Amino acid sequence: MTQDWYWVRHGPTHAKGMVGWTDLPADLGDTAALARLAAYLPAAARVVSSDLTRAATTADAIAAGRLRLPHAPALREMHFGAWEMRHHAEIEAEDRDRIFAFWDQPGDVAPPGGESWNTLRTRVDGWVDAQAAPGPLVAVAHFGVILTQVQRALGVTAREAFAHKIDNLSVTHLRRTGTAWQVETINHLP
Repeated sequence: MTQDWYWVRHGPTHAKGMVGWTDLPADLGDTAALARLAAYLPAAARVVSSDLTRAATTADAIAAGRLRLPHAPALREMHFGAWEMRHHAEIEAEDRDRIFAFWDQPGDVAPPGGESWNTLRTRVDGWVDAQAAPGPLVAVAHFGVILTQVQRALGVTAREAFAHKIDNLSVTHLRRTGTAWQVETINHLP
């Protein structure tokens, strides 16, 4: 079975700190960008989103008559724990070695009380693997979530996946055939 995944990053929050599970709204004021995005996505696709407001409202704004599936908490952004909503410089002043390792060698290093990259990847991979319905799926999610699937599809390290830009309201199109993944586009802005 072949399945097309259209990963969409939610609308911007304009927050300056590390935003993971904090439930901020998305700025959906760019209605032209939302209309272009909705028109670009397959009409027959089902639409799912993270349960965080910024993803859920973005999904609602682009659903455009498509079947809207229940929110998927497994598609939440990485949990930044004690680093949540804090600026990088502030965290670096307190815990320089840990935050450096967290970004430079993403894997098992986690913020205090938060998730590591590998934990996020396991969570998202598990949810994706459980989705067996045929046909295209639009998944409105977050920067880290989308990068976990870019990493998977490209077969690269997390650090290499981080080299990819994922803009707000962009589409990353991945195709799964059986257990094989293929990258169609990354960070496309319709």
